[in-house]
Amino acid sequence: MDLQLNGKNILVTGAGQGVGRAIGEAFVAEGANVAFHYNTSGAGADEAAAAAVAGGATAMSVQADISSQADVDRMIAAVEGQLGSIDVLVNNAAFTPVGPFLELSADDLEKAVDVTVLGMMRITQAALRGMVARGDGSIVSLMGDSGRVGESRLAAVATTRSSTMGLMKSIAKEHGRDGIRANTISLGLVKSENFDAHTGFADDEKMQRIMKLYPVRRVGMPADIPPMVMLLASPLSAWVTGQTVSLNGGYSMV
Repeated sequence: MDLQLNGKNILVTGAGQGVGRAIGEAFVAEGANVAFHYNTSGAGADEAAAAAVAGGATAMSVQADISSQADVDRMIAAVEGQLGSIDVLVNNAAFTPVGPFLELSADDLEKAVDVTVLGMMRITQAALRGMVARGDGSIVSLMGDSGRVGESRLAAVATTRSSTMGLMKSIAKEHGRDGIRANTISLGLVKSENFDAHTGFADDEKMQRIMKLYPVRRVGMPADIPPMVMLLASPLSAWVTGQTVSLNGGYSMV
């Protein structure tokens, strides 16, 4: 199936590793022009962009601390200057402190809000201006299922990630008349590079207990995510907006 993404300009945030990089690479394979954003994972973003260019695609890596408005503005200007107007924004970047809520520091809480909530709003606002001016655009934002159903040791993550749904639904209602679509993808556990360190599930016994919560009896892999992202980004989903789609192996069915 042709997803009609050939030649589209895509910005993927948090694309230096894991799910974000997999998404960016999948768009490249569809013929899109891709900006791989990163903050600290520059080697991965550079590698992904270089591989895309070597294969004949148009791609770039771009650094920005999304807790800084100046950085966000610089990034958007750089992407638009090199690729052109942004057709699709994929919000993936986040700060996700894990641990008992009472043990999270004030810095953890502030950074979670400044990156995951305000950072997403900064980037979305900046990219949205160009989309509205053109009368066309798609925004796909990722979140974790903890933001929908709650999760022990993920209180800060759940709180900040739940804001993703509110922003996407609001943009869908406010800017649908401008040709903009905005949707959310809610993820279960995805086994990317930092999975063991991030979750603390490296222990086989713990992992087996987790698996029992998933009807498909496995956690996600980065390759499981891009197809739905690309479908929601595609013009083929022109009548889909304001929705939250779960990719979670059946972990929750709400």
